[in-house]
Amino acid sequence: MIIDSHGHLGNILYPGGGELIFRKGVKKRFVIDIASLSEWRLHAEMPDFLLSPLMGLLARGEQARNETATLENLRKSMDQAGVDRMVCLPVPPNVTFEDLRQAAELDEGVIPFTGVDFTRADDVQAALDADVAVGARGLKLHPILQKQPLNSKRTFEVVEAFAPHGLPVLFHAGEFSYYLGEEKNRNEEPSNGAIHFGRDLVAAFPKVAFIAGHAGMFQVDDVMAMLGGFSNVYVDLTFQNPGKVRQLIDVFGPERVLYGSDWPWGNHMPAIKIVRKACKGDKTLENLIFHENATRLLKL
Repeated sequence: MIIDSHGHLGNILYPGGGELIFRKGVKKRFVIDIASLSEWRLHAEMPDFLLSPLMGLLARGEQARNETATLENLRKSMDQAGVDRMVCLPVPPNVTFEDLRQAAELDEGVIPFTGVDFTRADDVQAALDADVAVGARGLKLHPILQKQPLNSKRTFEVVEAFAPHGLPVLFHAGEFSYYLGEEKNRNEEPSNGAIHFGRDLVAAFPKVAFIAGHAGMFQVDDVMAMLGGFSNVYVDLTFQNPGKVRQLIDVFGPERVLYGSDWPWGNHMPAIKIVRKACKGDKTLENLIFHENATRLLKL
């Protein structure tokens, strides 16, 4: 069994993105997609002097992938890779829990998380309680796209409201830019992905289980240094290479690492190959990473 702990449905970058989930026949537009090269190399590390000039191209390619996040395409990818279920993460207000709940009704492979629209002043407690009652298996926070630091008063209020459910809180970790041109200033706060914000959050709620998304992306070393000592922190392995996966296992322990692809921003098969290469034939370790840890954490 394989449970993907980090994926998406819908266009998370623009309002009304949930409509994309139910469209048919959507294919990726032609674009130079350097993420494909990185996947072919199993995300082998690249020197900063080479990586930095490519970040614009990377964002452009990832935007094209984001536009393919339909339920139809997800099912095809899961079937081809042998993935049984995938956590689907909202980014309100663009993609909401309700969008994902409807998708889960159509495909039992979808595990929906809930989220909070920080642009509204709703009764957060009531909204989160209602979402968990109808199937939400965790909470997603995206400090960059939602422009809300993880150590802000509002974020703390949200986590406090969600904590009684005993389900995990997954937060995006790592600085990254999703937009191009003038949209960069309007739609994101990349610096909010810095790992020290996550450290403040997990320290404030020691009884809440947190998942550091992407294990920090390019800031994976910061994740290991700043979050490795917290017993309530898990990591998903999206975009990490086999060597970093081994280090993450050593730092967090085999029971606190989770397979993830970030589909469609990442693909299932490269992520599976990375885990298997890192595990070096240890089937017990593979089972923990591929499904046992997620099953326990999400109370499936």
